[in-house]
Amino acid sequence: MVEKTIFKCGILTMSDKGSQGLREDTSGPQLKKQIEAAGPFEVREYSIVADNPEQIKATLLSWVDDKKLDLILTTGGTGVSPTDQAPETTLPLLDKEIPGISEAMRAASIKKTVNAILSRGVSGIRKSTLIINLPGSERGARENLDAVITGLEHAVYKINGGTKDCGAT
Repeated sequence: MVEKTIFKCGILTMSDKGSQGLREDTSGPQLKKQIEAAGPFEVREYSIVADNPEQIKATLLSWVDDKKLDLILTTGGTGVSPTDQAPETTLPLLDKEIPGISEAMRAASIKKTVNAILSRGVSGIRKSTLIINLPGSERGARENLDAVITGLEHAVYKINGGTKDCGAT
Protein backbone atom coordinates (compact mmCIF):
# COMPACT_ATOMS: atom_id res chain seq x y z
CA MET A 1 0.00 0.00 0.00
CA VAL A 2 1.20 3.49 -0.83
CA GLU A 3 1.07 5.72 2.22
CA LYS A 4 -0.98 8.84 1.61
CA THR A 5 0.16 12.14 3.03
CA ILE A 6 -3.08 13.99 2.30
CA PHE A 7 -6.60 12.55 2.40
CA LYS A 8 -9.12 14.13 0.02
CA CYS A 9 -12.32 15.26 1.72
CA GLY A 10 -15.74 16.52 0.64
CA ILE A 11 -18.37 18.38 2.63
CA LEU A 12 -21.99 18.12 1.55
CA THR A 13 -24.59 20.37 3.16
CA MET A 14 -28.19 19.25 2.81
CA SER A 15 -30.57 22.17 3.17
CA ASP A 16 -33.58 23.29 1.17
CA LYS A 17 -33.15 26.92 2.23
CA GLY A 18 -29.37 26.81 1.87
CA SER A 19 -29.58 25.40 -1.66
CA GLN A 20 -31.93 28.28 -2.59
CA GLY A 21 -29.64 30.93 -1.10
CA LEU A 22 -32.20 31.74 1.62
CA ARG A 23 -29.94 30.64 4.49
CA GLU A 24 -26.19 30.91 4.94
CA ASP A 25 -24.47 27.58 5.47
CA THR A 26 -22.40 27.83 8.64
CA SER A 27 -21.96 24.12 9.38
CA GLY A 28 -20.14 23.30 6.14
CA PRO A 29 -17.43 25.96 6.60
CA GLN A 30 -17.11 24.95 10.28
CA LEU A 31 -16.49 21.33 9.29
CA LYS A 32 -13.92 22.43 6.70
CA LYS A 33 -12.00 24.39 9.31
CA GLN A 34 -12.13 21.52 11.80
CA ILE A 35 -11.17 18.69 9.50
CA GLU A 36 -8.29 20.55 7.87
CA ALA A 37 -6.92 21.53 11.30
CA ALA A 38 -7.16 17.93 12.52
CA GLY A 39 -4.60 16.37 10.30
CA PRO A 40 -3.84 15.29 6.79
CA PHE A 41 -7.24 16.20 5.32
CA GLU A 42 -7.80 18.64 2.48
CA VAL A 43 -11.32 19.65 1.48
CA ARG A 44 -11.49 19.31 -2.29
CA GLU A 45 -15.26 19.34 -2.76
CA TYR A 46 -18.00 21.39 -1.12
CA SER A 47 -21.62 21.63 -2.16
CA ILE A 48 -25.04 22.57 -0.86
CA VAL A 49 -27.98 20.52 -2.14
CA ALA A 50 -31.66 20.45 -1.30
CA ASP A 51 -33.05 17.80 1.06
CA ASN A 52 -33.74 15.74 -2.02
CA PRO A 53 -32.69 12.08 -2.09
CA GLU A 54 -31.82 12.12 -5.81
CA GLN A 55 -29.56 15.19 -5.47
CA ILE A 56 -27.92 13.77 -2.35
CA LYS A 57 -27.36 10.37 -3.95
CA ALA A 58 -25.99 11.85 -7.19
CA THR A 59 -23.49 13.99 -5.29
CA LEU A 60 -22.32 11.18 -3.02
CA LEU A 61 -21.90 8.76 -5.92
CA SER A 62 -19.99 11.32 -7.97
CA TRP A 63 -17.66 12.14 -5.09
CA VAL A 64 -16.99 8.46 -4.35
CA ASP A 65 -16.93 6.99 -7.86
CA ASP A 66 -15.55 9.88 -9.93
CA LYS A 67 -13.65 12.13 -7.51
CA LYS A 68 -12.44 9.19 -5.37
CA LEU A 69 -12.58 11.17 -2.13
CA ASP A 70 -11.28 9.50 1.02
CA LEU A 71 -13.76 11.13 3.41
CA ILE A 72 -17.18 12.74 2.97
CA LEU A 73 -18.80 14.66 5.80
CA THR A 74 -22.47 15.44 5.29
CA THR A 75 -24.28 18.01 7.38
CA GLY A 76 -28.04 18.28 7.74
CA GLY A 77 -30.93 15.93 7.22
CA THR A 78 -30.26 13.69 10.24
CA GLY A 79 -33.24 14.68 12.37
CA VAL A 80 -36.89 13.72 12.36
CA SER A 81 -38.38 16.44 10.16
CA PRO A 82 -40.34 15.15 7.16
CA THR A 83 -37.64 16.46 4.80
CA ASP A 84 -34.67 14.91 6.68
CA GLN A 85 -33.36 12.28 4.27
CA ALA A 86 -29.63 11.86 4.99
CA PRO A 87 -29.71 8.41 6.64
CA GLU A 88 -32.26 6.92 4.24
CA THR A 89 -30.24 8.14 1.27
CA THR A 90 -26.78 7.28 2.62
CA LEU A 91 -27.39 3.82 4.09
CA PRO A 92 -28.25 1.98 0.83
CA LEU A 93 -25.07 3.37 -0.76
CA LEU A 94 -22.78 1.89 1.90
CA ASP A 95 -20.84 -1.34 1.45
CA LYS A 96 -20.16 -1.49 5.20
CA GLU A 97 -21.80 0.43 8.01
CA ILE A 98 -19.59 1.63 10.89
CA PRO A 99 -22.14 2.12 13.68
CA GLY A 100 -19.47 2.95 16.29
CA ILE A 101 -18.83 6.35 14.70
CA SER A 102 -22.49 7.37 14.87
CA GLU A 103 -22.90 5.82 18.34
CA ALA A 104 -19.92 7.79 19.64
CA MET A 105 -21.31 11.04 18.25
CA ARG A 106 -24.74 10.43 19.81
CA ALA A 107 -23.19 9.42 23.15
CA ALA A 108 -21.19 12.65 23.27
CA SER A 109 -24.18 14.73 22.16
CA ILE A 110 -26.61 13.36 24.73
CA LYS A 111 -24.33 14.82 27.42
CA LYS A 112 -25.03 18.28 25.99
CA THR A 113 -28.68 18.08 24.91
CA VAL A 114 -31.52 15.62 25.27
CA ASN A 115 -32.41 16.42 21.65
CA ALA A 116 -29.51 14.20 20.59
CA ILE A 117 -31.90 11.26 20.95
CA LEU A 118 -33.45 12.45 17.68
CA SER A 119 -30.23 12.18 15.65
CA ARG A 120 -30.38 9.42 13.05
CA GLY A 121 -27.10 9.92 11.19
CA VAL A 122 -25.24 6.90 9.81
CA SER A 123 -21.59 6.27 9.03
CA GLY A 124 -19.88 3.78 6.80
CA ILE A 125 -17.78 2.90 3.80
CA ARG A 126 -18.56 2.95 0.09
CA LYS A 127 -15.67 1.52 -1.91
CA SER A 128 -12.71 3.26 -0.22
CA THR A 129 -14.58 6.34 1.02
CA LEU A 130 -15.70 6.94 4.59
CA ILE A 131 -19.05 8.77 4.73
CA ILE A 132 -20.32 10.34 7.96
CA ASN A 133 -23.69 12.05 8.46
CA LEU A 134 -23.54 14.99 10.89
CA PRO A 135 -26.29 17.30 12.20
CA GLY A 136 -27.11 20.45 10.27
CA SER A 137 -26.57 23.07 12.96
CA GLU A 138 -23.09 24.56 13.22
CA ARG A 139 -22.89 23.66 16.92
CA GLY A 140 -24.22 20.12 16.41
CA ALA A 141 -21.89 19.47 13.46
CA ARG A 142 -18.88 20.83 15.39
CA GLU A 143 -19.60 18.87 18.57
CA ASN A 144 -20.33 15.63 16.73
CA LEU A 145 -17.16 15.87 14.65
CA ASP A 146 -15.18 16.66 17.81
CA ALA A 147 -16.40 13.37 19.29
CA VAL A 148 -14.77 11.26 16.56
CA ILE A 149 -12.19 13.42 14.82
CA THR A 150 -9.14 11.89 16.48
CA GLY A 151 -9.99 8.49 14.99
CA LEU A 152 -10.68 9.58 11.43
CA GLU A 153 -7.11 9.66 10.13
CA HIS A 154 -6.58 6.05 11.22
CA ALA A 155 -10.00 5.00 9.91
CA VAL A 156 -9.34 6.42 6.46
CA TYR A 157 -5.82 4.94 6.50
CA LYS A 158 -7.23 1.46 7.25
CA ILE A 159 -10.04 1.79 4.68
CA ASN A 160 -7.38 2.56 2.08
CA GLY A 161 -5.50 -0.63 2.92
CA GLY A 162 -3.17 0.60 5.68
CA THR A 163 -1.51 -2.30 7.47
CA LYS A 164 -0.49 -0.71 10.76
CA ASP A 165 -2.42 -2.30 13.64
CA CYS A 166 -5.21 -0.26 15.21
CA GLY A 167 -3.55 -0.65 18.63
CA ALA A 168 -0.16 0.56 17.41
CA THR A 169 0.96 4.01 18.48
